[in-house]
Amino acid sequence: MHIFIAGVMQGSSFDGEVHDQGYRERIIAALRRQLPNAHVTDPWSLEPESASYDGDRLRKAFLKNTALAGEADLLIAYLPHASMGTAIELWTAYHGRAYVIAVTPMTRNWVVQITADKVLPDLECLLDYIQSGRLGEELKMRLIRRSPVDDQEPAV
Repeated sequence: MHIFIAGVMQGSSFDGEVHDQGYRERIIAALRRQLPNAHVTDPWSLEPESASYDGDRLRKAFLKNTALAGEADLLIAYLPHASMGTAIELWTAYHGRAYVIAVTPMTRNWVVQITADKVLPDLECLLDYIQSGRLGEELKMRLIRRSPVDDQEPAV
């Protein structure tokens, strides 16, 4: 299982300021305890200086991470406020048929409503959801319910 951790990095910052990324470590630690065999992709750990990138380097990092989001089985998006990059990762994961969890108070946001399978209000709720084993059970049920027929395009 491939899990992608999406979330706000710069958000609406005008000066390139990066928001605290500590949420990533907390999510990854909880996932490793409950789903030890999962492969977790954290774009911040892959590109920790990405906020200072420009030109080709910025484009390559963005395209690489967006592609990884599209390959994920599960995408967890931490959105205490809007993030354009995370919105694109949500959209890409949605089209890649990932199970999407949005951690956000923005329940009326269209991108969240369209792409998320589950919406949790904050980080503590997500951590509880993971640590309780409910995420693992839900993922198992999703795999059981999904059949090869589900992967086919509907007839027109």
